[in-house]
Amino acid sequence: MEDNIRAFSEDDKRKVPISVVSQNLCCIIILFAIAGDIVKFSVEEFRDWENKNITLLGMSGVGKSYLASKLRGNNWFHYSGDYRIGTRYIDEHMLDMIRWEAMQVPFLRDLVRTEWIYFHNNIRINDLGPVLSFVGKLGNPELGGVELGDFIRRQAIYRQAEIDAMLEVPKFVRKAQEIYSCPHFINDVGGSVCELDQPGVIETLVECSLVLYIKVTNQEQEDIMIERAQSSPKPMYYRPEFLQEQLEIYLPLQGIEYAAQIDPDEFARWIFPRLFHSRIPRYDAIAEPHGYTVTSEEIAQVNDEEDFIQLLELAIGRQN
Repeated sequence: MEDNIRAFSEDDKRKVPISVVSQNLCCIIILFAIAGDIVKFSVEEFRDWENKNITLLGMSGVGKSYLASKLRGNNWFHYSGDYRIGTRYIDEHMLDMIRWEAMQVPFLRDLVRTEWIYFHNNIRINDLGPVLSFVGKLGNPELGGVELGDFIRRQAIYRQAEIDAMLEVPKFVRKAQEIYSCPHFINDVGGSVCELDQPGVIETLVECSLVLYIKVTNQEQEDIMIERAQSSPKPMYYRPEFLQEQLEIYLPLQGIEYAAQIDPDEFARWIFPRLFHSRIPRYDAIAEPHGYTVTSEEIAQVNDEEDFIQLLELAIGRQN
């Protein structure tokens, strides 16, 4: 590697692609190191990038998976973070939870003990129900909620699984090309990637992909997203500090003393707008130095690969 760098002129050494000097060789041109600063590449350099690797960043429900599904099969390998989490990192945890529930039913108890029946998670890339069921919603177990101690335990398991899944992205970039013959790669990350606060995760994504932040920029779009989330509340990941802060507000507000008294759906509805707004500065902190930003309205206009590439070029051009 040092010999390769010596082959550059003194001027060129100031413009060595990070991927050349990194052990991670999953990309050709992402960012250039010039005098210690990070400089984004031009539209022309992006067009010359033979194997395009894109990480989609944004809040849950903003359209990341919808966009990825439009590209999947069209020379693009769709890496779903939540799918990888469910099939690789928390599959056994989910099955243990199911087995425990089955053991509470007399008819099933002996069948489980003798292994006359077995359980299997049927996770699909467009149906991540088992992952959501494992994360669960905080609140009264009699209303389908998860008690606080177990909820915190599951949140920690999910967080570590998401970290592990993101650190695998470079490996899957290579697999996409070498095994599946997909020249391009799209990393469909969970909305909570901005909250992991784990050194090395964002750096790994930046080194092997172009980070594209899908931002909600107008009140109407924001209202639609929040209304959609509140109409069908789903399990979410919360940073421990954020969850504690919100519980200290919510419990007195509702006149209750314990998390076990919480209506899980009502709490999920109440906390979502607060979660949404708390994540915006975190997304910005990733996108501003490391990536590019497009709006949710612009993403809604993408119908195919050509539209997507044009939008990426537009994002690059207006930030240079």
